[in-house]
Amino acid sequence: MKKHFRVWIAGLAATLAVILVPVWIFWPKAEKPKDNPQAFVPTHPVHTEHVDLMKGPYESGQEVTRACLECHPEAAEQVMQTTHWTWESQPFDVPWRDEPVTIGKINQINNFCISSQGNQKKCMSCHVGYGWQENDAYDFSDPLNIDCLVCHADTSSYAKGDYGEPLESIDLAAAAQSVRNPTRDNCGKCHFDGGGGNGVKHGDLHESLYFPSENLDVHMGREDFLCTDCHRATDHSIKGRMVADNYQVNPAEQVACTDCHVAQPHDDERINIHTASVACQTCHVPSLALKDPTKTFWDWSTSGQDRPEDHYTYLKIKGTFIYDKNVRPNYLWFNGNLAYRYILGDKINPEQPTYINLPAGDIHDPNAKIFPFKLHIAKQPYDVINQYLLAPITAGDNGYWTNFDWDNAFRISEERMGLAYSGGYDFTETWMFWPTTHLVQPAEYALQCSDCHGESGRLDWNALGYPGDPMTWGGRR
Repeated sequence: MKKHFRVWIAGLAATLAVILVPVWIFWPKAEKPKDNPQAFVPTHPVHTEHVDLMKGPYESGQEVTRACLECHPEAAEQVMQTTHWTWESQPFDVPWRDEPVTIGKINQINNFCISSQGNQKKCMSCHVGYGWQENDAYDFSDPLNIDCLVCHADTSSYAKGDYGEPLESIDLAAAAQSVRNPTRDNCGKCHFDGGGGNGVKHGDLHESLYFPSENLDVHMGREDFLCTDCHRATDHSIKGRMVADNYQVNPAEQVACTDCHVAQPHDDERINIHTASVACQTCHVPSLALKDPTKTFWDWSTSGQDRPEDHYTYLKIKGTFIYDKNVRPNYLWFNGNLAYRYILGDKINPEQPTYINLPAGDIHDPNAKIFPFKLHIAKQPYDVINQYLLAPITAGDNGYWTNFDWDNAFRISEERMGLAYSGGYDFTETWMFWPTTHLVQPAEYALQCSDCHGESGRLDWNALGYPGDPMTWGGRR
């Protein structure tokens, strides 16, 4: 009986195999979603030529703005709601302060030029407004203070000077007649040259991106993307917030690769598995400063000396620098926000580096991924008695760049900013991290397995929270 039963089972299995295997082979498979980023690129409105609309002459930038608002009356209110205008975030509750704080260029510091407060003469040449001076309360409610030209005029016809005013040599009528949809030229004038020059601040943004090859940046090179193809604007509010000048960023305000790409675009499923814990940028932006060098170190303590000057090594007004090309990023867990952002007046320990910002996330954070950053290290001034970082006045008739007197620079800063100065200062090391999202390479130049795994891999697995290289023990987060 058992023998006949076994034969029956074997026959049944064979019959089912004959029936089901062809069905499995020929049954229509669900197609993998196609990755077609071009399908998601926004259509830009057709621009209206303004040659016959902006007759001029115009005696000031404010007169140009008044003419713009005759046809675009809603634009001013829209611009005044953006951080391009306010230079300040909404209030945040941070664990180390009793009261809510705001963060932005208007009121906080970095470890490049340090502070815009009191230095409006030069810093405001990148603000989207006119006439922001040191000793006057800037009127953020006056629509005529908005500079429409900085984002819309042809950059060959327009440039800003001291206090954000147009350069005196500018023909404002010609500039107004040249207005257009923003291009990489408009965005790059401030974002490529942030921190005092080409490529200084952002290792992934520099002037070579005006006309890049596809090997420099596949989006702006091969695809000829504008900045606004990814940093999309709605009512003048532009997506893409930088955590350097923020604390927490609403994901709806951020730019993501998945705005255009499918979440798992690779044919190799082993690579797709990585997308749960590794950011796209980690593999596809293998190096920074590919063509133009970026600043990685700035020592303010050596400034003021009469010695040979060179843009890449030493300037009397700024001190000693280190620039580098083909910079390997630093890799940290990152969930899109900060764990800490130095707030003006925070106490420091000068015996150890002070974080100006610290990306949030760790191996246990389900929203965090391994992400590439540029690390900028500086030596900048601090108050030896009050034990906090100082924000000197550099620009202007009585600033440090005029008389090279640090003590005077801190005393007039106390008058303008209200940050008490004890009379004693020294210099301390600070660190600041800059997320890397540009200089995306063609797929064939992306990092390979051996770039991260193995004895010569670039990732510090222990620092990231792993008990060694996951390749050696098959571990996953």
